[in-house]
Amino acid sequence: MKNKGFSIKAGALCMLSIAAAAAIPTNVMADEVTLKSADGTVNLTGEFLAFEDNSYMVRTPLGDLRIAASRVTCTGDACPVFEVAGADVEIVGSDTVGLGLMPLLLEGFAGSFDAAATISNTGDGNTLVAELVADGGFGDEIGSYLVESAGSTDAFTSLLSGDAQIGMSSRRIRPEEARSLRDSGAGNMVSPAQEHIIAVDSLVVITHPSNPVNSLTLEQLGGIYSGTIKNWSEVGGPDQKILVVDRPEGSGTREVFADLFKASAVATVAPLEVRIANDNAQVAALVNEFENAIGFVGYAFQRGAKPITMINECGQPMTPNAFSARTEEYALQRRMYLYTREDAATDAVTDFLTYASSPAADSVIAKSGFIGLGIDRQLQTLDSDRARMLLEPAVDQYEAAFMRDMLSQMVEYDRLSTTFRFRTGSSSLDERGRVDMERLADYLEGQPEGTEVLFVGFTDSVGAFDSNKVLSEGRSSQVLAELQAFAGSRLNGLSMESMGYGEIAPSGCNVSEEGRRINRRVEVWIKAAG
Repeated sequence: MKNKGFSIKAGALCMLSIAAAAAIPTNVMADEVTLKSADGTVNLTGEFLAFEDNSYMVRTPLGDLRIAASRVTCTGDACPVFEVAGADVEIVGSDTVGLGLMPLLLEGFAGSFDAAATISNTGDGNTLVAELVADGGFGDEIGSYLVESAGSTDAFTSLLSGDAQIGMSSRRIRPEEARSLRDSGAGNMVSPAQEHIIAVDSLVVITHPSNPVNSLTLEQLGGIYSGTIKNWSEVGGPDQKILVVDRPEGSGTREVFADLFKASAVATVAPLEVRIANDNAQVAALVNEFENAIGFVGYAFQRGAKPITMINECGQPMTPNAFSARTEEYALQRRMYLYTREDAATDAVTDFLTYASSPAADSVIAKSGFIGLGIDRQLQTLDSDRARMLLEPAVDQYEAAFMRDMLSQMVEYDRLSTTFRFRTGSSSLDERGRVDMERLADYLEGQPEGTEVLFVGFTDSVGAFDSNKVLSEGRSSQVLAELQAFAGSRLNGLSMESMGYGEIAPSGCNVSEEGRRINRRVEVWIKAAG
């Protein structure tokens, strides 16, 4: 049967039991506990008083405080013990997703069908449990979720063993992981039914707020993490040895960082001083504590540390923000994924995954500090970095004519954050393109009749200039055709065209494969009816 949009089977629920949630034994009432949040906003120690209404009551020098259990982890002998008897859905994997996003995502999911989610941490710092109760918390218990936060690799090992129904990852599944799961009967792990992109996140390189260094090149950062640069004075800073804060092997965050900066030699070429932090909050805490430290965290976990502007191989500054993350033109960014086995697709699993990847979840994702897949609209002005690039005089007259033509047309349109990319060597859109196509159709359907939409193709610089221009025109035409086929008659009131500019106006640096990937794109420009 169904309850306000949440699928359940009569008599089939195996509910989660939480011991000590209603009362705490008297022999622990006067003991000291420490409450900490994953994002570092809460860190206090006090006398434990009680656990009630899903909140810890503690006595501190500031008075008696009530802290929601869904936001903190309790450490100390007096902390209540939560015993997990079994949940309907078990979710395992990336701590970035599990600690940073999942609590609010579960609350938003419950609220989407007028239920209430009681969320509690189990005391080990990395596990939370959620019980969903219908009718705003006054109805029947309708589902339970257990979330274990570890590393992205754990998502796939847990799916392989059958210990989890959903895997959380801050990187895409590797081919060998997908093959192992397929061979175990889990299905095609990169099909739209099993691979869900729920958000994007920019990784931010951070230092202590007092550090005078404001920017680093990719080469300098790679040198710091490979151990060839050991003192801040080598990059324009004070004469202090560098404390490198790194993440452990198996961390999806570390893998994204190492891939982008070619810093995979960290483990074998040791910097002078290294600290390993198990999650984003620990990285930020260490960087804020030590003046000579450097680390990398998800965008939502900076916690007052100083963000560093990165300079790519071509001298272009890279600054993380929501628009550059959604367009995927900030090099140090990643996608947040949820995966499931084909044979684990129960109603409870499917309903949650559908919500998590839908526009309904965007506000919750933003509240968590991550970046949803919604569509932003941005002016294209003459004083922008792109406009200045198009006015570059050091090009031959043939290419300059196309650059001036693009500039004159560009300023007439706004740019949408929706940016389509193709798989390397393929005419098929990548997995993000499938999501963006549906969202773009919905967005454009809400635009006034007569709105002009222009699909603009670009390429990397490999190959002849004219050939690349033809290729970009073909790609933009293909995206337009796919959108029209997808949307049907919904967009008949709009004026839609396509064109291509080839290799001009690169968003990345063409000297690296990652930069070339960023440049192979189709942008969406929009202008209100005149």
